[in-house]
Amino acid sequence: MVALLPRPTNASPDEGLPLARLPENLRRIRRERHLTMDALSLRCGVSRAMISKIERGDSVPTATVLGKLAAGLEIGLSHLLGGAKIRAPLLLQPGDQPVFRDPESGLERRSLSPLFSDRMVDFALNTLPARSSVSFPSHHHGVEEYLYVSRGALVVVVGEERFTVRQGSSLFYHAHVVHEFHNETDQATEFFIVVDSTGTR
Repeated sequence: MVALLPRPTNASPDEGLPLARLPENLRRIRRERHLTMDALSLRCGVSRAMISKIERGDSVPTATVLGKLAAGLEIGLSHLLGGAKIRAPLLLQPGDQPVFRDPESGLERRSLSPLFSDRMVDFALNTLPARSSVSFPSHHHGVEEYLYVSRGALVVVVGEERFTVRQGSSLFYHAHVVHEFHNETDQATEFFIVVDSTGTR
C-alpha cells in the first residue's frame, strides 16, 4: 500500500511559502555570483526584462523559466524558492515548505528538504493536474533524478526516451537533457522527485 502525505485539514489553498522569497533570493544569489542581469540573461536564456520583473516581484515565472534561472546560477530550484537553515535535526511543518505553482501547467512543487548552503540533494513533492504537461530545461552534467509516482500515472520524456510511470513505480534518469512530465489521465498525478547534484562536484 502506498502511503500518501496527508494535507492538513485546516490548510488554506495558499499554505506554504509560494514565492515570497523568490525575488530576494534571485537578486541575492545573482549578486553573490557577481552577475549583472544582462550576464545572467546570457547564461540562462531568460530575457533581462523578465529577470527584472521577477526580482521586483512583478511576474510569476513558469516552471521552464524557473528551471533556466536555476541552471544558469548552478543551483537547485529549492535554493531559489526557500530560505537557508542551520544543519541540525529539523521539522518542516507544511507552512515552512516552499511551494511553487506553475502558472501555465498548474504544477505544484512543494520543497520537502531543508535548504542548507552545502546541500546537493533536493527532495520535492509534485502534483500535476489532469491532462497537463510541464517541461524543465536540462541541468548540468552530473545531475541525476529519482522519481516515484505515489498517485495516478505519469509519462516522463527524458531527451528522446519516453517512460510511462504508474502508481508505485519509480524512475531514475540523468537530468542533463530536457525532461518533460505529462499527465494523460483524468485525475491529478502526485509524484516525488529527488534531485541529486553530488555528481557535479
